[in-house]
Amino acid sequence: MSLQAVIAGLTRNPLQRTPAAWMPGQARHDATVPGFDQALLWVTVALLAFGLVMVYSASIAMPDNPKFARYTHTYFLMRHVIFMGLAFIAAVLAFQVPMETWEKVAPWLFIASLLLLIAVLVPRVGSVVNGARRWISLGFMGFQPSELAKFAVLLYAANYMVRKMDVKERFFRAVLPMAAAVAVVGLLLLAEPDMGAFMVIAVIAMGILFLGGVNARMFFLIASVMTIAFVLMIALSDWRRERIFAYLDPWSEKHALGKGYQLSHSLIAIGRGEIFGVGLGGSVEKLHWLPEAHTDFLLAVIGEEFGLVGVLTVIALFLWMTRRIMHIGRQAIALDRVFAGLVAQGIGIWIGFQAFINMGVNLGALPTKGLTLPLMSYGGSAILMNLVAIAVVLRVDYENKVLMRGGRP
Repeated sequence: MSLQAVIAGLTRNPLQRTPAAWMPGQARHDATVPGFDQALLWVTVALLAFGLVMVYSASIAMPDNPKFARYTHTYFLMRHVIFMGLAFIAAVLAFQVPMETWEKVAPWLFIASLLLLIAVLVPRVGSVVNGARRWISLGFMGFQPSELAKFAVLLYAANYMVRKMDVKERFFRAVLPMAAAVAVVGLLLLAEPDMGAFMVIAVIAMGILFLGGVNARMFFLIASVMTIAFVLMIALSDWRRERIFAYLDPWSEKHALGKGYQLSHSLIAIGRGEIFGVGLGGSVEKLHWLPEAHTDFLLAVIGEEFGLVGVLTVIALFLWMTRRIMHIGRQAIALDRVFAGLVAQGIGIWIGFQAFINMGVNLGALPTKGLTLPLMSYGGSAILMNLVAIAVVLRVDYENKVLMRGGRP
């Protein structure tokens, strides 16, 4: 340390504080503060590591099924490791991008996501799996445009609310264009069909509208319209309606081998686990009884092998992560960084809501819906976009800390 720096430190007015010192409930930040939230990073790593172990456990017996006979026992494990490696590289690159740049590219990223959602519906471009056209084959992996759409809509909604700060005074003029944009995305997703992704995107957009300044009366009006729309979607679709009936009575003779099959076997798996589980690798339901055990129903395998303790641990980690991300968003807004704050809080809504839906489905509290468990379930594009989103939150926190130390974000 130079002599000038020492003198400057000794002569500094003790009444001059950093911006963080004046923020209620915030600890004072100095040069020793790390560049980003390390606790959030380690919780993310813990979820990824636990998910990797459980994906291997849930998929190790799949090659015994004639449908997957050409795969090795480590096929899904190795692919998941590759996906995580690619996602880590993308996350590191995303962390380098300033929030000011994300704000500028938000409309263009939204347009790109729309084009990809259209492209996936084109024959020979989009791949059909289990009757749904949701993937674009990239050779080494299948990319799911709906995952990019979640991130793109989030950025676009935050950017839109910053540009339309008069939302309280001229509600319909300000909000209707955003509602139209979400409706277009929803129509494209329903054409795949992927109602689960549409639900997540709708909740993200509504959450950002509310956090961005929409008054409670108008927010509940939007929520009522969205609820009615989803009820109509279910009522007018025979297979969606049948799924609701199967949820209400999965054990009936009519549904046990049909729409209620996954739910009933998920409940059996969790019931077998009891308090402490049957032990890692000891699941019986993953042995060709529980479909999609390594993706949508990974929590059921966790419940069977690690019991109530394992399930509560996963719930606690996601609760902590969501709360921490929302805190980082509030901190950014307190520093007059509205776009960055809304983006962080939107990511918190995204991860928290999707985890809630997946857990609710696995535990029998919600009807079956094709949504994976963020950061844990097998899947390339989902892991990729989840880690990019976490990297953006870490970038928001990094810029918050730089600003609170008197620098420029």
